[in-house]
Amino acid sequence: MAHAGAAASSAAGVARESKLAASIATSPMPAPLLERACEPYRNAGRFAFYFARGKLAADPVYRAILELGLLSGRVHILDLGCGQGLLAAWLQAAQRTHECGAWPEDWPPAPRPQSTRGIELMRKDVERARRALGPACVSQGDIRSAEFGAADAVVILDVLHYLAEDAQRDLLLRVRAALPSRGLLLLRVGDAGGGIRFRYSQWVDKLVMLFRRHALVATHCRSLAQWRGLLSECGFEVDSTLMSRDTRFANVLLIAHAN
Repeated sequence: MAHAGAAASSAAGVARESKLAASIATSPMPAPLLERACEPYRNAGRFAFYFARGKLAADPVYRAILELGLLSGRVHILDLGCGQGLLAAWLQAAQRTHECGAWPEDWPPAPRPQSTRGIELMRKDVERARRALGPACVSQGDIRSAEFGAADAVVILDVLHYLAEDAQRDLLLRVRAALPSRGLLLLRVGDAGGGIRFRYSQWVDKLVMLFRRHALVATHCRSLAQWRGLLSECGFEVDSTLMSRDTRFANVLLIAHAN
C-alpha cells in the first residue's frame, strides 16, 4: 500500500510539474500581479522592494501556488519563517488582480483567505514586512516555540533544514496539532539525494545568507524519501511533490495533508 501511495503521489506530481512547465514556457507572469505584489515594499526601502521583485519573479513556487490552486479554499493561512512577508503580499495582490479582471483565464480563481499570518525570527525582516503590509501581518518569534493559533493551511518554504533534526520533528508535530483533519501543509525542502544540484543549492543558500547579512548556520538536510518518512511519522500524508525541474536547484515542494 505504501508503494502504491508513493506511486500515485509521484504521478500527481509529474502531472502538476508538466502543466506548470508548459505554462511557464508559453505564458509570462501576469505583469499586474507582480507589480501589485511588489508595490507595498516601496514603503520599506530599496532593498525590500528589489528583493521582493526578484524573488517573486524568479521563484516558481509563488506562481505554482496560484496556477495550481494549492491554497484555494483555505481560510486561515500560517506562513512559518515568512521573511519579509512575500506570501501575504502575493496573495493580497492575487485577490486584487483577479477582482479587476487581469487574471489568466486558465488559472483557478485567486485564493481568498480571511487571514494570512507570518512568524519570522529576524527583526529586520519583520520590520520590512510591517512597513510594507501593516503591523498585524507578521509576528516576530521563534517558530520552534511561538504560538501558532488556528490555521487550515501552513506554509514552510526553505526553512526546516535550518533546524536540528529533533527540532524538525517537534515543529512538524506542532504544525499537525494546529491543523484540522485534511489541513494543508506546503513544505519546501532540499533533497539531499539530489547530487550536484543539491550541492549547488547549498552554495547559493549560503551566498544569500551572507548577502542578507545573516550569520551562517549549520543545515540539517534529508533525502526526499527521508522527508516523506518524517512527515508520515508526524501525522501527514504526502499527496504529491513538485520538483524544481528545469532549474539548477534540488528543491522539492511537498504537498501534504493532516491525517
